[in-house]
Amino acid sequence: MKRKITEKLIGWKNKEGRMPLIINGARQVGKTYSALSFGRDCYNSTAYFNLEDSAELASIFERDLDPERIIKELEAFSAQRILPEETLVIFDEIQTAERALTSLKYFCEKAPSYHIVAAGSLLGVALNRSKYSFPVGKVDFMDLYPLNFREFLCALGEERFVEILDSSDTDMVTMFKSKYLDRVREYYYVG
Repeated sequence: MKRKITEKLIGWKNKEGRMPLIINGARQVGKTYSALSFGRDCYNSTAYFNLEDSAELASIFERDLDPERIIKELEAFSAQRILPEETLVIFDEIQTAERALTSLKYFCEKAPSYHIVAAGSLLGVALNRSKYSFPVGKVDFMDLYPLNFREFLCALGEERFVEILDSSDTDMVTMFKSKYLDRVREYYYVG
């Protein structure tokens, strides 16, 4: 399934002065799916870490925030190599490990060759914690929203109907009115 955010992610990858990226969004809008698809399509490898699933994983960030040590321990934890510029590192549910979020500052400053994407659905809640240190000015942000109607049509293989909508050809839209209405009902039904 193609999401519009993919184009923005490719732009982030190729950006000069790229910083670690945080993808914001509500639960179940496709943050993890989009990040994993991006890694699969645009990198030699992807190292995925769900910080909510493992206290052992979260503890990697507790000792210090040295990016090179963190990468070595993440490699050992995942049994895979993490190579600068070639591996996309994904920290999912990053809001559950405050020090992991803080580490993004050090990746930005000391190890910018690592491509880091963090995702979390409760980051707004995490920002209000009293002992929280957020990497202000050291991360890029992208917001992901639920699948829109055009993305829904593309997921169904109906890119032509998206092209008709985008062309603003009201005669063509009217001609396929019943098809659009059926798809809108489906879209509302599946959410």
